[in-house]
Amino acid sequence: MKASILALPGDGIGPEIVAAAKRVLAAVGKRFGHEFTVSDALIGGAAIDAVGTPLPEPTAEAALAADAVLLGAVGGPKWDDAPVRPEAALLGIRKRLGLYANLRPARLYPALAGASALRPDILARGIDLVIVRELTGGIYFGERGYRGGKFGREAFDTECYSEIEIERVARIAYELAEKRGRRLCLVDKANVLTSSALWRKVVTDINEDYPTVAVDCMYVDNAAMQLVRDPSRFDVIVTSNMFGDILSDLAAALVGSIGVMPSASFGATAAGMYEAIHGSAPDIAGQGKANPVGTILSAAMMLRHSFDLGAEAAAVENAVAKVIAEGKGTPDIGGALTTDEMTEAVIAALPEE
Repeated sequence: MKASILALPGDGIGPEIVAAAKRVLAAVGKRFGHEFTVSDALIGGAAIDAVGTPLPEPTAEAALAADAVLLGAVGGPKWDDAPVRPEAALLGIRKRLGLYANLRPARLYPALAGASALRPDILARGIDLVIVRELTGGIYFGERGYRGGKFGREAFDTECYSEIEIERVARIAYELAEKRGRRLCLVDKANVLTSSALWRKVVTDINEDYPTVAVDCMYVDNAAMQLVRDPSRFDVIVTSNMFGDILSDLAAALVGSIGVMPSASFGATAAGMYEAIHGSAPDIAGQGKANPVGTILSAAMMLRHSFDLGAEAAAVENAVAKVIAEGKGTPDIGGALTTDEMTEAVIAALPEE
């Protein structure tokens, strides 16, 4: 097959990890007979430096025209005083691409068990879950501001969700659960928040369209506790923007390193966007210490979800698992390999042509 990919290296370690994923994609294309055409564009602080804005219009147009988008990372202290911060590009490109659902898998590699925050007896049950996070609504996008109050100035942020916003992300979660363990957990705060009550009604109402999927509803505080007590009980979690933001970082601590956590975002346009969930890590940029695994696994998600290349995605995932099982890795996961060496190890572990 042929596919066009837009790469957005961005800032900090972004160029290094995107370069690693591009090399893996090239190797996959060669070994499986596919042609991936990859072009680069500016985003974040790099775009501010070059053209004065974090999301140039040519970047947005190129993203809309691509079959998929691979993002590195944006931001850093260099742009703390910029009129528009680099991170504004993330919200901007999500809006332009209509990306409303974010998938964040959390899988425990046995070789990284020692880096997990959990006890060995808990880890022995395994961790293999996916958090499906609503991406464009909720308190992050609601009305906000300041007002005068009885006790001085008040600040407010508004949580607001429509039925359509909830249903479209819930259906993605249901469809994912059908392909996995057929277990879906809705995480909300329906005992306190009206918006969560609507989440619970919409998600449970459409369960009749997915009769093979068992649905459980859990308050977010309890869900956080259960993720620590027994993450093996979870398969697919669906939740709101803020709750998903928090719980996915918690999941990263459970599996040992945020550096191995990929993600995928889907929505109204054909192009999905794929990125590791860690930040730009400017303190190690250019030193060869960056862990490329999260971005490489994000590229594997691209192969599976945007291009329907399940075997190729599994090949990349199995190669990563093999390398980590051999005790190889970058410093953040207890290894001594550089970014380039880790990338080469993954490529070497891919099946032969």
